[in-house]
Amino acid sequence: MISRIWHGWTTLANADAYEALLRAEIFVGIENRHIPGFRRIQLLRRPNGPEVEFITIMEFDSIEAVRQFAGDDYEVAVVPPNARAILARFDARSQHYEIRIGAT
Repeated sequence: MISRIWHGWTTLANADAYEALLRAEIFVGIENRHIPGFRRIQLLRRPNGPEVEFITIMEFDSIEAVRQFAGDDYEVAVVPPNARAILARFDARSQHYEIRIGAT
């Protein structure tokens, strides 16, 4: 299993709008792609001074499944234009980790 981790930051004023966009459009769009090997996506949120940090954690069966999601350069962040408009900044590349132990 592979965990894909990405960070994005927005202003306090835009945080709720960004989360709503993720819930209503972006995550639904990812799930509707029915990518073989895609398992789930999680959203973490944390206020941090004048910003709010968001972390997405996606789980895939393999790097090949990640490539089906992100393309051949699978580390490149997949950030739609409507999300870029709300974010103050974000990781240009995602990190990928092999899940060695997972709790059930």
